[in-house]
Amino acid sequence: MILVTGGAGFIGANFVLDWFRQSDEAVLNVDKLTYAGNLGTLQSLQGNPKHVFARVDICDRAALDALFAEHKPRAVLHFAAESHVDRSIHGPADFVQTNVVGTFTLLEATRQYWNALPGAEKAAFRFLHVSTDEVFGSLSTTDPQFSETTPYAPNSPYSATKAGSDHLVRAYHHTYGLPVLTTNCSNNYGPYQFPEKLIPLMIANALAGKPLPVYGDGQNVRDWLYVGDHCSAIREVLARGQSGETYNVGGWNEKKNLEVVHTLCDLLDEMRPKAAGSYRDQITYVADRAGHDRRYAIDARKLERELGWKPAETFETGLRKTVLWYLDNHAWVAGVQSGEYQNWVAKHYAA
Repeated sequence: MILVTGGAGFIGANFVLDWFRQSDEAVLNVDKLTYAGNLGTLQSLQGNPKHVFARVDICDRAALDALFAEHKPRAVLHFAAESHVDRSIHGPADFVQTNVVGTFTLLEATRQYWNALPGAEKAAFRFLHVSTDEVFGSLSTTDPQFSETTPYAPNSPYSATKAGSDHLVRAYHHTYGLPVLTTNCSNNYGPYQFPEKLIPLMIANALAGKPLPVYGDGQNVRDWLYVGDHCSAIREVLARGQSGETYNVGGWNEKKNLEVVHTLCDLLDEMRPKAAGSYRDQITYVADRAGHDRRYAIDARKLERELGWKPAETFETGLRKTVLWYLDNHAWVAGVQSGEYQNWVAKHYAA
């Protein structure tokens, strides 16, 4: 069995679903079920005895100890995190609690469990920490892409707390010998993403006839990674990654935000045309986000060189799959657009 934290969130749930398509090994899915955790995403696993769900906060040490003792996982995959930059600007305390205190608590519970394992099981155990490229800060248009040795320079409470969690994971390897793996990924997109993020927000607003809010001049650049590719990379790192190493996971798809929105509008014009005009007509520029990093870009050559992984999707193929999924899954989208989500949109895009 493997233990997955945050397995009802966007990337974690995609990983769990993908895991069962590739493997018959059981999953202990640990999630607090905050606003972004959605058991509806995992509906297809209902009744599957190999999917064990536990509603547990990773800050709850006693609950974690009990889960380790009962289920005896061979690996921990740590997805659980507060992950949205805008939310971290308005409420950083939750990010410190989950990303720093939660990771520390999980590491301590894991270390105690790992130390008690017999020799072969102890040697085979892995703790895989899923992180972000945002810990590296912002690039200019001419800077080289982030590599695994790029110095950390986080610029938001979110990225600072993720950087703190990365440092804790590294320290537990070098101080205690805990066999850890860390992945730093670029912007993910795909099915089941909570509609506060750029791509699902634009799709939902476009179909609802609402403005498509673009921060600043829309020229901020991100490297886009299809979530299915991210899941395959994590499986490779878990299976064959070297203990103590960090691996960057990127899609080789640097795109300006405005370019992403234009492409989405064009796909929707093709797949779900309006009675008149284009979805591009709904684009609205809003005040830029505080501390908005200009460019992120991942150099994923180490992962390809050492483990043979590279993304299967281009941005064009991945985005088309994503739009089709949202068009075909109205019920899921409606289910996550709760009152809290509506309040969040009003708060961040009112201007």
